[in-house]
Amino acid sequence: MRVDGHVVGEVGGGVLLLVGFAQSDTPAPLEWMADKIAGLRIFPDDEGRMNRSLDEVGGGALIVSQFTLYGDTGKGRRPSFVKAAHPDLAVPLYERFVHLMEERLPGRVATGEFGAMMDVELVNDGPVTLVLERD
Repeated sequence: MRVDGHVVGEVGGGVLLLVGFAQSDTPAPLEWMADKIAGLRIFPDDEGRMNRSLDEVGGGALIVSQFTLYGDTGKGRRPSFVKAAHPDLAVPLYERFVHLMEERLPGRVATGEFGAMMDVELVNDGPVTLVLERD
């Protein structure tokens, strides 16, 4: 991941996490989410079945703040982002989530810069794209 042409975060194999927060979000589900992501069995075993977790494959997590996940395209042609959390709420939630992921994947978590224009490169090695939400 690059900001202004400089690499600010990268991982080898693992997951790219696009993380967004809504105005109604609280810190309560963050630990559950970090546990869920670190433990998801989405990587192939020796038979090619999705049966291994990030920890089992030594994978990393590239975490990107992405408020546009809460873009509402229901009306008009310009997305509305009124449901997305403002930075005063989103930044502490994002930083807490990153910290929780670092606890679960020591030395294997990288991030971009919150609110920056980032160039993110992804090699999608497999068919897995998931949306993880918890109310």
